[in-house]
Amino acid sequence: MIDHVQDLRSVREATDRLLTAAAKLDNATLAEESRLPGWTRGHVLAHLARNADALVEVFEGRPMYESATSRESDIERDSGRPLLQQLEDVRHSADRWQAVAELPQDWTRIVELRNGVTDVAARVPFRRLIEVELHHVDLDIGYELTHLSAEFTDREIAFLADRWAGRPDVPPVTLQAMPGEVWHTGGTEGAPVVLHGTKAELLGWLAGRGPQGAHLAVLAGDGLPELPPL
Repeated sequence: MIDHVQDLRSVREATDRLLTAAAKLDNATLAEESRLPGWTRGHVLAHLARNADALVEVFEGRPMYESATSRESDIERDSGRPLLQQLEDVRHSADRWQAVAELPQDWTRIVELRNGVTDVAARVPFRRLIEVELHHVDLDIGYELTHLSAEFTDREIAFLADRWAGRPDVPPVTLQAMPGEVWHTGGTEGAPVVLHGTKAELLGWLAGRGPQGAHLAVLAGDGLPELPPL
């Protein structure tokens, strides 16, 4: 069952954790490469701020982004700002999002997200939590997939396994983690693949955080499948 109230609390806690860690950077390290190809740490923080603003738009019944081009240009525009300005933007945009999300509303309604994706409103706080937690890892400042809570990791594996389920460009994949937990994803075409590893490694592969997937054991199939971009 989705608990949007708990997820909203988790989003606030995760945002505070990220801001505390990012405050230890300086302008020079902010401009260094993140773990996302082509993005500096400044790009990551700019994206988090603009994503919060975009989710306000969603909850107020407007398109999440004006266009894919405007989304990218806004991130690029804001990526080179000084650290203090970046942190202030992330904090204030997050506060705006929380204020809108905490208003009384119909949490069962369907909202439209980016690229025509739809979801129930109650799941949007978890989607924001995903953004904050995974991009904290992407900042490459000491926060790793292994630091994520067990509850978040389990939910995100299930969420992403469902996302890639039924895709014709992904072979049928069975994900195995100790102690005996199993998830299934992918389509029906191609040779079945069985992957085994820690939950952090499975999450890394599903979320496109490449180095984590390198440690997975391929127990069946022709190798580690390549997933489409998120």
